[in-house]
Amino acid sequence: MKSHVNKARLRAAIAPAALVLTLGGALVATPAIAQEATVAAPQVNDDGNPRGEVIIVTARRRAETAQAVPLAISVIRGDSIEATGNFNVVKLQQLAPTLQVYTSNPRNTSVNIRGLGVPFGLTSDGFEQGVGIYVDDVYNSRVAAATFDFLDVAQVEVLRGPQGTLYGKNTTAGAINITTNQPTFDFEGRAELTVGNLNYRQAKAAVSGPLSDQFAARIAVAATSRRGTLYNVTSQRWINEQDNLGLRGQLLFKPTDNFSLTLSGDYSKQDPECCGTVFVRVGKTQRALNRQFDALAAAQGYEPPSRDPYKRLTDLDSNLNAGNKIGGASLRAKWDVGGGTLTSVTAWRFWDWKPENDRDFTGLSVVAKSQNPSQQDQYSQEFRYNHESEKIDYVIGLFGFKQRIDTQGTEQQGVNASKWVLAPSSDPLAPSNNPATLAGLTASNTQWLKSTSAALFGQVSWKVTDQLTVQPGARINYDKKSGFYQRIVTNGAGAVISCTTPPEPGTVAGGSSACGVYQPQVSAPSDSAWNFTYDFNVNYKLARDVLAYATYAKSFKTLGINQNGLPLNADNTVNYDAGTVKPESVNHYEVGLKTQFWGRRATFNLTAFRTDIKNFQATVNGGQFGTVRGYLANAGKVRSQGIEADFKVVASDRLTGYVNGAYTDAKYKKFDNAPCPPELSGGTLQPIGATPDYSNAGIPGTLSPRQCDISGARLPGVSKYALSYGAEYNIPLTLLAKEGQIYAGVDGNYRSHWNSNASPSAYTDVKGYALTNFRAGFRGQGIDVFGWVRNAFDVKYIDLLQVAPGNTGLIAGQPGDSRTWGMTIRGQF
Repeated sequence: MKSHVNKARLRAAIAPAALVLTLGGALVATPAIAQEATVAAPQVNDDGNPRGEVIIVTARRRAETAQAVPLAISVIRGDSIEATGNFNVVKLQQLAPTLQVYTSNPRNTSVNIRGLGVPFGLTSDGFEQGVGIYVDDVYNSRVAAATFDFLDVAQVEVLRGPQGTLYGKNTTAGAINITTNQPTFDFEGRAELTVGNLNYRQAKAAVSGPLSDQFAARIAVAATSRRGTLYNVTSQRWINEQDNLGLRGQLLFKPTDNFSLTLSGDYSKQDPECCGTVFVRVGKTQRALNRQFDALAAAQGYEPPSRDPYKRLTDLDSNLNAGNKIGGASLRAKWDVGGGTLTSVTAWRFWDWKPENDRDFTGLSVVAKSQNPSQQDQYSQEFRYNHESEKIDYVIGLFGFKQRIDTQGTEQQGVNASKWVLAPSSDPLAPSNNPATLAGLTASNTQWLKSTSAALFGQVSWKVTDQLTVQPGARINYDKKSGFYQRIVTNGAGAVISCTTPPEPGTVAGGSSACGVYQPQVSAPSDSAWNFTYDFNVNYKLARDVLAYATYAKSFKTLGINQNGLPLNADNTVNYDAGTVKPESVNHYEVGLKTQFWGRRATFNLTAFRTDIKNFQATVNGGQFGTVRGYLANAGKVRSQGIEADFKVVASDRLTGYVNGAYTDAKYKKFDNAPCPPELSGGTLQPIGATPDYSNAGIPGTLSPRQCDISGARLPGVSKYALSYGAEYNIPLTLLAKEGQIYAGVDGNYRSHWNSNASPSAYTDVKGYALTNFRAGFRGQGIDVFGWVRNAFDVKYIDLLQVAPGNTGLIAGQPGDSRTWGMTIRGQF
């Protein structure tokens, strides 16, 4: 049996109104998908029994079955995403156990695979993401620019491990490949309406069809709104709401069978009152007791509205906004020529971010303003040639990328800042007892980033025998980054402050109080680098439905520059050496087994991996209110290793199910200059072991006033154990003269405890939790009506914890959604 995939068989599988086996196991009718279609088509054994599904993917830039791809990949169908209510990248982790997504707001969103990808914490513009997010072949350079709602999505592929020899941008941890439904020459449409508690409303619609013999078009729209989940007693409003609108239009020109041109445009707008936090807990730090949260709060007569985070009460006094506009256009040309396919993808994308935050996490006006609006433009061009033959398949590509980001930041101290930030005194004339000392103190930041990248990449699959395939790949990459950062500090009267002695011309002396909070700063980091990436894969068909593979990859994440200001040295001078960050050097090892059995009604895949990274790019944060909130630095060594297993079964036409699990052990092997966690901040050099208990943090090292050795600690955001599962049972039924089936389904996910701080802390340890969702309904002849309950057992859990600035011991957080319920009506024609 030939190991390559016969194109004719694939085209036959991609047929109009094909039956699709969703991740949850449901057989539903779905329209055909043109272009690089990725459809699941059911198979039948000789005895007429179901044989499972053949899932077609484009992970290796060509259409092939998922079971034939020698890499770890999770394939999630669009209808599975809709049925389980996971309507954006943030929610996707509930279906893919090795995917971790955290967000305090759209800009500060981390997407990691196996614990690797994006530095955990406040986001900087100056680094590359290790998990590439692609929508119809177009790379989205920032995770924040990919937080849109899924709109008319056909399939999502989560590829685990380095992918730099197949994709336009180098990605060291993996890639999320999103494919939308394409224009069709057969008229079709679909519409969906969902209502639920919390005033949840979601509407989706898509229409596709021919304009002529050579032109076809598709238009899709989606709108989502939901009442907030936290009640702000100060504004008397519900916050952390959803208010999303998305549009996409596509025009296909297909003059011949071997050439097509697709013009696409999309626009997404999010305008919620978001993103606030609630009080979670207070932890003891090494600071003097009168400089810790409870004493500081008592000194100003302050008490949080509730110390129970699940009361969902907050009292934030600053304006909140998470205005997010995302969009762009692309032109994709495909031409079958020379026995292969030449693809060109030209794209422009923009991102307009307008935030307002409450960075002190309290109802006091300590930080009165904290906002960093940004505008991003990116341009990319990719040329790719795919060739398939009996013995040799190969992909060769050329990628170019250009990006500019402009940011205008404002951070301002409020009337409560002096007493909160400055050392207390019994002298009524002391600076800490005069609100005017810091009130109105403002840092205005101007920054820009220019980034250019170019790469030549390729991969060859040599079928040595019908069973053995050898697959080498390589990439040559060039990156250049240049940035500018300027912080101007003004006092409450608007005068420009200088922190030098004597003051600079045209400025006034800032004094120790003001300069201890904000210092003027100018930096212009710039650097460039070449790197060479390669991988080598060997895969062998042990039997017809058993594929074993082994992969080694040498990868790099390119250099970074610090765009949020630079840290200070011990003598309070600017550390300009921290302007650039070394590239990550990655060694990745992986072995896997892909199997189908029980007449191909069951699929079981197993993967073991290890990734070693030198000069891991981490976000560090000294915890201060002003000077630098967070910056990039290199951790010496990081290691991530683990085992992943995926099981799916079509027990009968009536019953299907799946279970996916992962064990991930991700640690800092060497990070001896990390910022201290809150329980160790503000102290003097001393051995670890004194109270409080640091056992959950797992930090074996010593403490200094500014840095801690956290070597051996687990990476933030990673659960050792993660699991997702689902099952569905249906019974044939004729309802209102429509033949169909009633069905009931369950899906859920579990994750063990994890830490929510860049330097693991006992105070930011998030307990493990399990969520369970139910759905039941009727579908048949183009209609699907079902009710759903998510987090059915009303489990109390935390989405994210944050350490408040100032190292006061305050821990704030965002509780996860409580039980929600509703109904969805979906029709297609």
